[in-house]
Amino acid sequence: MLRPPKPLILLTTLAATLAMLAGCDAAEERGGGRFGGGPVTVITEVVEPRQLVDEVDAIGTVLADESVEITSRVSSLVTRIAFREGQLVQEGDLLVELENQEIRAELAVAEASLSESLSQYERARQLADTQAISASSLEELLAAMQVAEAEVQAVRARLENTLVRAPFSGKVGLRRVSPGGLVNPGTVITTLDDVDPIKLEFSVPEAFLGVLREDLVVVARSPALQGREFAGRIDSIDTRLDPVSRSILVRAILQNEEDLLKPGMFLTVGLQMRRSDVLMAPEEAVVPERGQHFVYVVTPEDRAARRRVELGQRIPGAVEIVSGLTTGERVITEGTQKVREGAEVVYGTVGMSRP
Repeated sequence: MLRPPKPLILLTTLAATLAMLAGCDAAEERGGGRFGGGPVTVITEVVEPRQLVDEVDAIGTVLADESVEITSRVSSLVTRIAFREGQLVQEGDLLVELENQEIRAELAVAEASLSESLSQYERARQLADTQAISASSLEELLAAMQVAEAEVQAVRARLENTLVRAPFSGKVGLRRVSPGGLVNPGTVITTLDDVDPIKLEFSVPEAFLGVLREDLVVVARSPALQGREFAGRIDSIDTRLDPVSRSILVRAILQNEEDLLKPGMFLTVGLQMRRSDVLMAPEEAVVPERGQHFVYVVTPEDRAARRRVELGQRIPGAVEIVSGLTTGERVITEGTQKVREGAEVVYGTVGMSRP
């Protein structure tokens, strides 16, 4: 029996292989993809905007509404302490009196001199009406009286520097001096804090800048007070972000009528922010791959199209779509493991068996 030459056998095999591949491609074209012999049954859901409540938990530090260290302006001895530690004082109340007998004596002399200068000027002014005194002499007496007034004001200012007063209303802390002790400019006598209302300072991640605003309600809890809650509102937001943590500093105002919160305490802060028109997709529609996230959408031609998406906030059963989808698009929630780019799809029923 004659066998065909080898080149002819090779050509025949190659032709048969090409015909088989062409048939497979045609079947794939009819079947909707390389991985299936027909349309893929899927379950879909339309992505729609909805309202989302973002919850932020942070650690905050309590600050006094106003806080200052009480110091002396002059060097002198303490002669009287007029406050009790922990006392509530009003703005202008005397806290400490320093030795000032010599200054009070100087003030008495200056006031006497002023009184004499004022009397001389008044007598001269009456004589000036009858031209019994020259205008130049009257001007000299007026100048002398004005100098005497300035001297009185200067001595009174020196005397006031020996009287240490509260610059605002608040609660004084522990005293650092004793009667008879010498204080110098800058020596801390005590502290003064205004703690009702009180400030709470905490940081919020950059991602929430779009919904962060003043007057937003915050709820703070203190571990030291058995989790007791303190309600307040955001009062101010910093103008700059921390370049390392990518967060922004926020200050809230809390009421502290019972004086339970102390400056320096830390509180856990719960912050709820509502956002409208947030595009949400079912969590099962998201396909993670190599650190990225994808979804399959159904085109008007009933074909699957693969989209890369950027995710945002997650809630049970759903995830925020920051970019990659638009409102009204239909995403595949069941059947993502079988479907491929460009595959023909048909709609199944909820609860169909998964591959």
